[in-house]
Amino acid sequence: MLRFIARRVLMAVPTLFIMAVSVFALIRFIPGDPAALMLGDMADPAGLSDLRERLGLNHSLPVQFAIWFGNIFQGDLGHSITSSQPVLPLILDRFWISAKIVLIAVLFATLVAVPAGMIAAWRQNSLLDLVLVGAATILLSVPTFWLGLLLLILFGLKLEWLPIVGYVSFSEDPLAALLYIVMPIATLFLHEMGVLIRMSRASTLEVLRLDYITHARAKGLSEGAVLMRHAFKNAFGPTWTLIGLVLGNLLGGIAVVETVFTIPGLGRLLVDSIFARDYPVIQGCLLFIAFVYVVVNIVVDLLYPVFDPRVTAE
Repeated sequence: MLRFIARRVLMAVPTLFIMAVSVFALIRFIPGDPAALMLGDMADPAGLSDLRERLGLNHSLPVQFAIWFGNIFQGDLGHSITSSQPVLPLILDRFWISAKIVLIAVLFATLVAVPAGMIAAWRQNSLLDLVLVGAATILLSVPTFWLGLLLLILFGLKLEWLPIVGYVSFSEDPLAALLYIVMPIATLFLHEMGVLIRMSRASTLEVLRLDYITHARAKGLSEGAVLMRHAFKNAFGPTWTLIGLVLGNLLGGIAVVETVFTIPGLGRLLVDSIFARDYPVIQGCLLFIAFVYVVVNIVVDLLYPVFDPRVTAE
């Protein structure tokens, strides 16, 4: 087991290095002088020179990358140009906001979608199956920003049950904080539930056709026992992989949902930094998102043998 963990972690090192190179190159490929773009048209030569020195733009590209990459290992991603805050603490503060929403949404989506997908597979081609598959297809097809706007109009404007815009920290007022994140969580929950229902149904259908399921039924086991004791573990593996991909995508890519509901999360920070030309924050956000994605996939791989008896860590 330890060898598997070490091998999987070592495999992630080249990926992270390639991502660091890609992020660095992507920022440098943006046309124009970053210092001039950040300071605007009214920048004076002294200010431009000072900012270039602070960003290390006076050095060659290999030297800039070496300095930036070396600072990463010290936990230094630079300072925000617009707020003068250290980038790493700023990213971590915003990330925890996004993580709360994403983890709760994916947890509830999994708890609902996996049983629904298994039931749809068990009742294949029945009315219940058609209803579940149709609902999943609709949820999957609706863009998250449009679904969020519908929830805002219904529960915020029409019914006035929930606040429309803003965010309150749980440390300030837990009840108000919960009310502010209900609709973002519901938006992600509904959208991801459609994805997971389809995957759970497909993997369960594949398992239900195997010989050992026929043998279990021939022994007189009830359909509930067949599904839970024999089909679930073998069918859940592909769905677990998809859950990991969904988590990685959402933790770094819920900018649209956060923008719709004005949630100050990581995605919103990245969007605001792009508009403000805050290059240190953009670099830090992109690198952190890549890091989170890799870590989530490592965790998924390590836990895969727990959920799929056919896979071992050896």
